[in-house]
Amino acid sequence: MVTVNSETEFLSEAVFEHFLSRNAGLPSWLVKQKEKSWVDYLALPAPSRSMESWRFANVTGLGVEGFRLAPTLEPSETHSLFEASKRIESNSGELVFGNDDLIHEEALSAELSEKGVIFEPLSRAFAKHSEILEEFFMAQESALGSEKFTALHTALNRNGTLLFVPENVEIELPFVSYHWAKGEESAVFPHTLVIAKDNSKVTFVDVYGSDDKDLAQLACGVSTLYAGPGANVEYHYVQNWNESSLSFNRLTTITQRDANIRAFGINIGSKHARSEGHTIIDGAGSNAELFSMTVAHDSQEMDQRTLQSHNAPNSRSNLLFKNALQDESKTIFSGLIKVAEEAQQTDAYQTNRNLLLNPSAEANSLPGLEILANDVKCSHGATTGQIDEEQLFYLLARGVSKPTAQKLLVFGFFEEILKQIKHEELADYHRQLVQQKFGNA
Repeated sequence: MVTVNSETEFLSEAVFEHFLSRNAGLPSWLVKQKEKSWVDYLALPAPSRSMESWRFANVTGLGVEGFRLAPTLEPSETHSLFEASKRIESNSGELVFGNDDLIHEEALSAELSEKGVIFEPLSRAFAKHSEILEEFFMAQESALGSEKFTALHTALNRNGTLLFVPENVEIELPFVSYHWAKGEESAVFPHTLVIAKDNSKVTFVDVYGSDDKDLAQLACGVSTLYAGPGANVEYHYVQNWNESSLSFNRLTTITQRDANIRAFGINIGSKHARSEGHTIIDGAGSNAELFSMTVAHDSQEMDQRTLQSHNAPNSRSNLLFKNALQDESKTIFSGLIKVAEEAQQTDAYQTNRNLLLNPSAEANSLPGLEILANDVKCSHGATTGQIDEEQLFYLLARGVSKPTAQKLLVFGFFEEILKQIKHEELADYHRQLVQQKFGNA
């Protein structure tokens, strides 16, 4: 076998083989899954504009061959990452990852441990909780176009978060994981798996960022939320990779009978960010609410694809994605509500609203419905417009500068989503992120 250093070589067959040899302690089911995924990755076609799932996207520059597995960081390199992770102080547990290695951990309280709550990095969980992961880890197929990148994630992922909440356990304060990328051409593969069993309650926050402001990096992540019967799950996703990075993220949410999931996303980073969200309604009486805020500037491209799959009767889903675009930035929203024949009395909504802050910005919206049941209430809509000139004039006439006036009006635009966040510290953090983005514009 050819000797290879996976931290200096570009992604290749040799790098994958070396990756498996370095992680020889993985369970056999996972090794088989990774080997199959690598074969799938090599066989699947690269994105092209001729594919409906990549319609309107700029596919130039989406190749990942020029990236390397992120190197292990020296202890002296991790201090700044730990300091940057002090965002959600009131929490039930915290993990900090640097280049996919765990660099800091705030363990569970004895009370939560005694109740059977599991909050572990995957690097430990693969050995300690293999039976749980074998059932849930990467159990859902990709359905929105990024199958090639999902296969790459499955093949090369080695760390992330497992959060398991047993039946009837309710936790008020959120759990938080921070994922940092460091180094030029570094590739990271963060993963999150939240399993909330019957009648449980939990909130989880994922924060993604780069320590380097200008170095090209690749982030290829997957998150899965499972809400068992009667469970309540709230999830927050903060995408703030640097603006030279290429990022892909797939979020799958699954609701069983009478379960509730509320998912919030904020997208402000990456040169090109592709996010895919598949909501699977498998239980009668369940409810899923999906919110996203995007602030793009310069030539950033934010590509959002969603699917709301209703497979059970008397269920509800509501999606609201809002995008504010500056300069020559671009957003794409393509969403579909799909209602199965047996999903009678479905109540589903999908809304995309775009605010153009510059005539050169571009917003594309493709909402859609595919309904096989005959007793449903479903609707979709999209709007694109500029800042209200009367509102802007009102602020300018009172001595407010134009950049500040635009910022205030964008905050008003996003407030419909921000007021849905019940945890005050989380809501304030989201507001700070929007403000910082305008500060850097």
